[in-house]
Amino acid sequence: MLVQRIISALVLAPLAVAAAWVGGWAFAVLAAISGILMAWEWTRLCLGQFGAAGVVLGLMAVAVAVCGVSNPAIALAVIISAAVIAPLVQRTSGRSMAWMAGGAFYLGLPQLALLWLRGQGAPPLFWLLLVVWATDIGAYAAGRAIGGPKLWPSVSPKKTWAGLLGGMVAAAAAGAGVAHYSGASVVLLAGISAALAVVAQAGDLAESSVKRYFGVKDSSGLIPGHGGVLDRLDGLLAASPVVAVLYLAMRSGLDQWR
Repeated sequence: MLVQRIISALVLAPLAVAAAWVGGWAFAVLAAISGILMAWEWTRLCLGQFGAAGVVLGLMAVAVAVCGVSNPAIALAVIISAAVIAPLVQRTSGRSMAWMAGGAFYLGLPQLALLWLRGQGAPPLFWLLLVVWATDIGAYAAGRAIGGPKLWPSVSPKKTWAGLLGGMVAAAAAGAGVAHYSGASVVLLAGISAALAVVAQAGDLAESSVKRYFGVKDSSGLIPGHGGVLDRLDGLLAASPVVAVLYLAMRSGLDQWR
């Protein structure tokens, strides 16, 4: 499983980095494809089968990718519209359609946040990506090496408090490195990055709780060693809106974060 995870990461990570670096339509296409795949996974997970609601969420992903950078207000309107329409077009006995309304926001808002951040330049997006990746690596390494008390065993039996702390330390180190090269305050960016590690881990646990609720191990088997796209991006889905809000609040580039 570890070998599969490494091979998958070596194949997919360069594609994600390249699209994020180029930006523009390259990143928009990546966001649209990822959004469509997550819409497919979310609908199958929550309703038991892909159908019209998944099509609505997939179309939402495409529309947000098209207008997310130049017209974020329109993209937000699209997300809200999808949250209203998706629960109306597909019904499954014993499954609440509220999952489809929630799915529109769960998938659409992070996609909009990522596109908007890339529109502000490459640094904020790469900082976010580095923090999330560092969190995953640090949490895995510390959890395996140290072990100890479980973080939330009923939802994610393998996650430990040591893993959470290891993820925070790794994220802080990544933030400090970004600060060194961007001119931001090392202490500030390291502290924010450590906090984002907690947000990313919370996103991981939230997605795990949904899978546990529906009795599913992985959102799909699209990515060998990782499960599905939702399984791979759960931390990013949680952290990206937070970073977008922070960037809006600071009203400046990373080089001005003091």
